[in-house]
Amino acid sequence: DQPVGMLFVSATQINFVLPSVELPGDVTVRVDADGVSGGYVTITLVAAAPALFPLATPLPTGYAIATSATNQLLTAANPAHAGDIVVIYLTGLGVTSPNPSSGQIFNSAAPVIASTLASLKVTLAGTAVDPALIKYAGLSPGSAGLYQINLYLPLGTGADPEIQILAGAVGSQTGLKLPLQ
Repeated sequence: DQPVGMLFVSATQINFVLPSVELPGDVTVRVDADGVSGGYVTITLVAAAPALFPLATPLPTGYAIATSATNQLLTAANPAHAGDIVVIYLTGLGVTSPNPSSGQIFNSAAPVIASTLASLKVTLAGTAVDPALIKYAGLSPGSAGLYQINLYLPLGTGADPEIQILAGAVGSQTGLKLPLQ
């Protein structure tokens, strides 16, 4: 019974941002439109559920959305290199400190809380990256529900490794690569 900010609405899909103050567990969602209340759906919230964003066509698909430290989109034609710092964009990293209130958008950094950071893993080609190479993990300033991980790419990383983000036992989808030469 709390209104939430909607990001996208179509005939078959509604994207919205859950208030970050919601605790893990079952939550009931209802859609109201023009004074008519829809059915109820129960969803289960977890502390974190990372999900990467895939590049969309016309760019080659199969890559996660990431940029260089200078904000250049990484693609097969514009890859990163070992030793670079890249910014990986995702959703679902959970509570941050400070944590925005419902509807608030931070214009500065807000790192994920220590317990999530302690369980955060980035894997490249199935190998966990040294946590010291994660330079930042938290909200992307100026965005709602968008997180970023600033990652120093280790030397010796092979070309186009599959990337996965794990927060505890929950991992992002598999099959996406990081554009890397």
